[in-house]
Amino acid sequence: MRNFVTMKRVPYPLHPRFLLAILFICIGVTSCDLIEYHPYDGRLDGARHLTQENIRKIEALCADKDTIRFAEISDTQRWYDDTEDLIKAINQRGDIDFVIHCGDHTDFGLTKEFLWMRNIYQKLSMPYVCLIGNHDCLGTGEDVYQQLYGDVNFSFDAGFVHFLCLNTNAFEYDYSIAVPDFEYIKTDLHNLCPNAVQTVVAMHAKPGSEQFNNNVLDYFEYSLNQFPNLKFCICGHNHHTTIEYPFEGGVPYYQCACAKERTYLVFTITRDTYTYEAVKI
Repeated sequence: MRNFVTMKRVPYPLHPRFLLAILFICIGVTSCDLIEYHPYDGRLDGARHLTQENIRKIEALCADKDTIRFAEISDTQRWYDDTEDLIKAINQRGDIDFVIHCGDHTDFGLTKEFLWMRNIYQKLSMPYVCLIGNHDCLGTGEDVYQQLYGDVNFSFDAGFVHFLCLNTNAFEYDYSIAVPDFEYIKTDLHNLCPNAVQTVVAMHAKPGSEQFNNNVLDYFEYSLNQFPNLKFCICGHNHHTTIEYPFEGGVPYYQCACAKERTYLVFTITRDTYTYEAVKI
């Protein structure tokens, strides 16, 4: 008689690397925050369409004022801590009606760069508007900008002052479209509110810079001078605080330094005059 031994099957042990791989897969599918999308994919969360929302706040806040005071910042690209400090300094003043950012929120037009900066701007205690800069046009940057803020050309009225905000980054479009957009400028002039008796123009790159379409300098100056009582223009791009006159006998262009310089500009406008101040924190 033969003796038969019953053998119990022992499961083959899983390799530790295989177990680790399964663990990471399980974590990945249960946490969207751990998924890294393409840096230019344009996936957005949080506040969007901020330009029109903030314009409504500015116009309501300034409707009956005889003195308008606003701050300008620009070129905050990659200087996150410095931008945080600028925002804190502006908030602490308690006398600023609104803020204008003259563009270059990003260095490479990356979606996350836009979102990181947007989250910092949202800490402002007053409304703000953001122009588009040449770095913001890289990759899918213009599309992300439009989703977060709105049109690249826009305007608003702060009491008696009309603010015309323009995209002047012609070089980023290979001069294939009209930048500056003179049709927009003409339409905005046609629809001008009669209560607007002064004008301020904001842009990223000023006339004469490598970004500007310098073939249209004279017509640009002519078009801006059609607006009532053009007081001055503001810009960024060159990372230093300067006051320049691109057109002989024309209005001054106030250029704001980049966030790395930890400087912002303050303009106070009355019905008779205005003052300018560069504030270094």
